[in-house]
Amino acid sequence: MAKGHRSQIKRERNEVKDTRPSAKLSYARVSVQKACFVLDAIRGKSVAEALAIVTYNPRYASSLVKKLLESAIANAENNNGLKAENLYVAECYANKGPTMKRIKPRAQGRAYRIEKRMSHITIVLDER
Repeated sequence: MAKGHRSQIKRERNEVKDTRPSAKLSYARVSVQKACFVLDAIRGKSVAEALAIVTYNPRYASSLVKKLLESAIANAENNNGLKAENLYVAECYANKGPTMKRIKPRAQGRAYRIEKRMSHITIVLDER
């Protein structure tokens, strides 16, 4: 088969799988910018420290990130057999999801568009 053939390219891409424990939340009803405020605060921190930060953070996104972080920790313990004390947040990022478009009636028969944004939040843990 030719080197540039689609199946060959897919096979090579699938060989390098990331085995680090992770968790992903799709279609979170929070914008990427607002989620990134919380994610920037926990990036690179140990798991215990990150949980403490999101527990006492007043932002709405922190409740979503806390649940996601707990899920990633459970994945690490159950699927990978890692200890929670040795884990830290290696990567965390929010990607843009679909946007719901709504209409807001305004004066003199006009209509303004309201965009309700969504995001896909991912947390990847690693062992120290």
